[in-house]
Amino acid sequence: MPLSMTNTESKKWMLRLYVAGQTHKSAVARANLHKICEQHMPDKYHVDVIDLLENPQLAKVDQILAIPTLVRDLPTPVRKIIGDLSNTERVLMGLDVHAADT
Repeated sequence: MPLSMTNTESKKWMLRLYVAGQTHKSAVARANLHKICEQHMPDKYHVDVIDLLENPQLAKVDQILAIPTLVRDLPTPVRKIIGDLSNTERVLMGLDVHAADT
């Protein structure tokens, strides 16, 4: 049983969404990301939302220059998407969701 648990964890999408406060654009990006994840990778993702108004130093880690920005850590390679994530097809292509699922 521990082997299957490790296998499941290794297939989990690890995402970070950088936002700045409770702006309309930040809220839209959060909602769009949740919808995309639930439709295309249910139960296979983890999202950390990082508010750069609260932790501005964290922008350095991923070299964030614009917000909202989505960073995919896993599966590798790291990928970034800037914007409110409203164009689902662009987000799926940017995250390479279909290639990682196969």
